[in-house]
Amino acid sequence: MYYCLTGKLLLVRELTAVVSCGGVGYRCLTTLTTLASLPPVGEEVTLYTHLSVREDALTLYGFSTERELEAFRMLIGVSGVGPKSALAILSDMPPDRLALCIASGDVKSLKALPGIGPKSAQRIILELKDKISGAGLAPEVAQAAAVAASEDTSSMGEAISALVVLGYSQTEAAKALSGLPPELAANELIKQALKRLASR
Repeated sequence: MYYCLTGKLLLVRELTAVVSCGGVGYRCLTTLTTLASLPPVGEEVTLYTHLSVREDALTLYGFSTERELEAFRMLIGVSGVGPKSALAILSDMPPDRLALCIASGDVKSLKALPGIGPKSAQRIILELKDKISGAGLAPEVAQAAAVAASEDTSSMGEAISALVVLGYSQTEAAKALSGLPPELAANELIKQALKRLASR
């Protein structure tokens, strides 16, 4: 129903922003990421919105970017993940990093998020892996996601597995390997990735 709200920022509270549009104050539940990006109270702001309609309530959610809104909508589409959990996830993890975790099957990083256990983390990966497929991601993250989605039998897959054994998360491994020629042998990919990781 509402695509976005543009108006004066009236109030900011914990996970809440109120925007005045045409004399009406719209209360939007949001993430810590969006709150951190808001201008000072009294200045103009645009929030991209999602309206949740239930029998007992109409709740408006607002985000500073369309990418964050899309990530929120994907998360609440996962069985067992409600709006409150989705806000908590996106408060701790920006959309691009979330997409990379999903693409690489990084259960460890997901289950470390508030309110997300091992089963929920696995469900998020299972239900969203095909949906993210790099769409709407920053180019370097989309490339890393493609690396993460490589077959385990490939050199890339072997390199990711080796880096995970060395203590890196699948997300870190995928990002370090992004952009390297996939035809390289696994040991060469590992060498190059370790150099990148050491320089960070």
